[in-house]
Amino acid sequence: MIPFSLLDLSPVPQGSTPADAFAHSLDLARHAERWGYLRYWLAEHHNMTGIASAATAVVIGHIAAGTKTIRVGSGGIMLPNHAPLVIAEQFGTLASLFPGRIDLGLGRAPGTDQTTARALRRDLQGSAESFPDDVVELQRYFADPVEGQRVRAVPGAGLHVPVWLLGSSLFSAQLAAALGLPFAFASHFAPDYLLTALQVYRAQFRPSATLKKPYAMVGVNVFAADTADEARFLFTSLQQQFINLRRGTPGQLPPPTHSIAWSEAERAGVEHSLACSVVGDPADVEAGLRSVIEQTQADELIVTAQIFDHQKRLRSFELASQARDAIGQSA
Repeated sequence: MIPFSLLDLSPVPQGSTPADAFAHSLDLARHAERWGYLRYWLAEHHNMTGIASAATAVVIGHIAAGTKTIRVGSGGIMLPNHAPLVIAEQFGTLASLFPGRIDLGLGRAPGTDQTTARALRRDLQGSAESFPDDVVELQRYFADPVEGQRVRAVPGAGLHVPVWLLGSSLFSAQLAAALGLPFAFASHFAPDYLLTALQVYRAQFRPSATLKKPYAMVGVNVFAADTADEARFLFTSLQQQFINLRRGTPGQLPPPTHSIAWSEAERAGVEHSLACSVVGDPADVEAGLRSVIEQTQADELIVTAQIFDHQKRLRSFELASQARDAIGQSA
């Protein structure tokens, strides 16, 4: 049985607040721990009223403090927004507070629009271009300090916080392979290069002190319910959210609907972006997840779901964990 992990954007449904989102995220993490999920990752997004996890390291601390055994981390920190030393200190602090439980997933995109990206870090173009060097610099801060090293992450030095590379293109796959790092592909919203990126990553992988052989995680939207009709209904919240993003009108997570107001072009675009989604009843979900595993040969799946109703969201992740167990038993 391959492990399942959980990606949470800490969604803010219409009519609620970020405080509500944080309470729901902690409740979900506690359930995920009981259901046997390996990791609970949060994503960095900015200037988006429907996503509460902008201060990602702070929210990770909140989740880790409220759980006991599940690994907690970022999926991911958008490194071009930050100085590597600052991230090393933040995650060194987290790793000191919660030893053996913190992951650091890194992305190259800004996680927001261009105007907000400039507000986060002025030299946006230079930051993106320096991403490979910034990753290496960040790794050095987590390594054992050497004599004469003038800049150290305190805390951070010597803690060897696990670093992952995240991506939706061949660039991150190649960089993860070159550095010998685990790789997570964002197929839950950008599936186009999934199989090619995995092939490139595995073919070009160079063993490192961190990792002896390639390790690939694949992102999947899972909308599970007791009936297929209910699951498809819940899925419409995410579909509407994607339409709103494409229209330049992002907002809080909309409630599900029986009728989406979209053009044929919008529908085709959303369906393409969300192609790596498993939606249905328990039998559908088990079959769909089994197919993803067989096609990708993933070492780990990370599942996510933007579901409006918190109890329905809990139920979806519970059913996904049951599908994982069923797949493992049959294997």
